Amino acid sequence: MRFSKQLLFLPCVALFIVFSREGKAQTENHLAGPVKWMTFEEAVEKSKTEKRKIFIDVYTGWCGWCKVMDKNTFPDPEVAKLLNENFYPVKFDAEQEADVVFRGTTFKFIPQGGRGYHQLAAALLNNQLSYPNFVFLDEEFRIIPIYQGHSSLPGYKKPEEFHPFLSFVAGNFYQKANIQDYQKEYKSPYTVPVTPGNN
Repeated sequence: MRFSKQLLFLPCVALFIVFSREGKAQTENHLAGPVKWMTFEEAVEKSKTEKRKIFIDVYTGWCGWCKVMDKNTFPDPEVAKLLNENFYPVKFDAEQEADVVFRGTTFKFIPQGGRGYHQLAAALLNNQLSYPNFVFLDEEFRIIPIYQGHSSLPGYKKPEEFHPFLSFVAGNFYQKANIQDYQKEYKSPYTVPVTPGNN
């Protein structure tokens, strides 16, 4: 009986190792591409020497639309250029278990049901834990609301849908206009102007 329990234990260990490697591979894939992703702590540290806004992609490993953003939106040259040149782009796993210390507060992982959530994700998203979700911080680490009354920008966005929001924050247009007015004036790099003989 003892021998059979040991045999049952071995496949469990093997499965754990396989899933650990798969999880690590998924994390590495999540960080692949032209955007120079960093951790939240790295972005905060870098901002101490060179002030810049922070863009935070709040995601989870099980979120299908997060993976679609990674495949289709973030690798887009126009999106990647805006993120790399104007922000410290951060990937933040809303279910990570490691503590994050920010401005004297330690944010922790809170187990809940089969999963759980990280307190920093809850703070950034105003407890509206949906994914993918995006948060913009100004140079003083204050949240920049895209829509009045909302601390984040939730949901999957195609490159041409996402670019106006990045441009709105990168160009400081949020300081003088709302997103709806800005979108009326916004010039998309994705539209090809129609010229005579080009129709």
